[in-house]
Amino acid sequence: MAARRAGSVLIVSESDDLHGTAMAATLREHHGLSAIHFDLRDFPRESGSFRLDRLGTTRSLSHLMGLDDVRSVWWRRPHLSKVPAGVRAADDDFRQAECDGFIQGMLWSIPANWVNDPGADRTAARKIVQLETALRAGFAVPETLITNDPDEARSFAESRPGRVVYKRTGTSRAEFAETRIITPADYDRLTGIRSAPTTFQDYIDAECDLRVVWVDGVEWTVRIDSQAGVGRVDSRLDTSVDFVPEHLPASVSKSLATLMGALGLSFGVLDIRLGLDGEYYFLEVNPQGQFAYLEIKTGLPIFRSLANLLVDGDGAVEDY
Repeated sequence: MAARRAGSVLIVSESDDLHGTAMAATLREHHGLSAIHFDLRDFPRESGSFRLDRLGTTRSLSHLMGLDDVRSVWWRRPHLSKVPAGVRAADDDFRQAECDGFIQGMLWSIPANWVNDPGADRTAARKIVQLETALRAGFAVPETLITNDPDEARSFAESRPGRVVYKRTGTSRAEFAETRIITPADYDRLTGIRSAPTTFQDYIDAECDLRVVWVDGVEWTVRIDSQAGVGRVDSRLDTSVDFVPEHLPASVSKSLATLMGALGLSFGVLDIRLGLDGEYYFLEVNPQGQFAYLEIKTGLPIFRSLANLLVDGDGAVEDY
């Protein structure tokens, strides 16, 4: 195996991100690499430069070494740069745009293997794009309405033959919001969706929930016994139930590969619900999803798989 250069993997995430820290440790242990961990909020407090001349290009940030040696990037949980507030809002907006344009442009211009490509990551994070693409990929998808029209939301909920859940449509780092079943008491509060478009969806009576970590064709699937605890509607609410490794049926794996290819994602964390009717229902995919707890619960080598993808371009793990 060819010798690798130190600092050849860049992790763009919050400085205190557990996943970023664990990935850096995995790269050191299994590949002998010292990753570069960059929080975009460090700029413009730290200085940076991009230079282009007849010899090529160079990139530098005052507190980081080796940007020009980066060969792969984990676009994990990027922030905007953190520009100090000034006196005039218009000036703040201008400086924020200039800083974001510089730091994002400098990073995105690196000719590296991106996990994920920032453009694909941004598009794929939109729930409407996910649902439409999943349906075309052959997944079963619960009947869904996403709207800011209170009357249409109420009409949808009242017209469905079974229960209906409501949940967030956006993917920002806002406060956690659980998925809930809509009740008649909620109808009086529907006026609030006028400025916050909300997702309404048929509730799927489940056998269990599945969380799948996709690493460029390698599926790490965990079966969550969500119906045995308080997370029957939203499996994220109860991690005390059983988590066990699982395998998807070939037809579902095919739809998954088609979906991720169409979205342009080499990595993502998917939520799939196995209904009592035996159907596998796509719920969502998060290009920056959490998975450390899945490895802790099951022992699956997910960090090693992703590290292998970043270093060797292949997420397979030899002893699995």
